Amino acid sequence: MADGIRIGHLYPAGKPPGIGGPAHVRKPPAGDAGVSFQAWLKASELKFSRHAEMRMQQRGISLKPEQLSEIASAIEAAEAKGAKDSLILYRGIAMIVNVPSKTVVTALDGGSAEGNVFTQIDSAVVIS
Repeated sequence: MADGIRIGHLYPAGKPPGIGGPAHVRKPPAGDAGVSFQAWLKASELKFSRHAEMRMQQRGISLKPEQLSEIASAIEAAEAKGAKDSLILYRGIAMIVNVPSKTVVTALDGGSAEGNVFTQIDSAVVIS
């Protein structure tokens, strides 16, 4: 590296980036970027509690990847508004979701949800 930074200089060759040539930008090692991306990906994925999985199986509820994506978007919208525990209503399915952990706590189909009172929630998101 011929244009090394010397003591007392802020920029290589004494010029700020963009003046007199291309900027020298230090990129993080690929491994570091991959780890942070993986951590972000893990934190952003939708999870189901064991209870929710059992209820979905008992009630014959199955969701396709594109449906899960729509639900995850609804959870992100709830999170943006500061929600902690939210009722997500999606095409005849009611789900109670812990928003910070992005975890579906329980799920009900339309027939099971009718007449129920949902407590300990601070928000509701309706997806059509």
